[in-house]
Amino acid sequence: MHRIFALATVSILAGCATPSPQGAPDKNASYQVTDGSDGFTISVAYSRYQFIPESSAVQAACKQALTAGAFDEADRRGRKIEPVNEQRIRLSMGRNGFTGITSCEASVSVTWAK
Repeated sequence: MHRIFALATVSILAGCATPSPQGAPDKNASYQVTDGSDGFTISVAYSRYQFIPESSAVQAACKQALTAGAFDEADRRGRKIEPVNEQRIRLSMGRNGFTGITSCEASVSVTWAK
């Protein structure tokens, strides 16, 4: 009986720890892309529940989602882009204390590689 319980526990925990496949869309993020003359602007709205507030973790995940989204959009269009300059990312953070949702909105202009 103890073996069955241990096996069930390991199976449940393994399912929770399974990373999403490479290139899979982030379920916590929504994207918007606006075309420009020499590239595009990408914006991301990222939010997730946090029992213990860790805004720095949400900020890092938001930036990662933004840059990954930029490269995914370029790949989808079959073009290359210049590296995303982290200094150019505009970012806004917020937290709803009642619901425990920490949110981030970020955007950056991306230029096509020459």
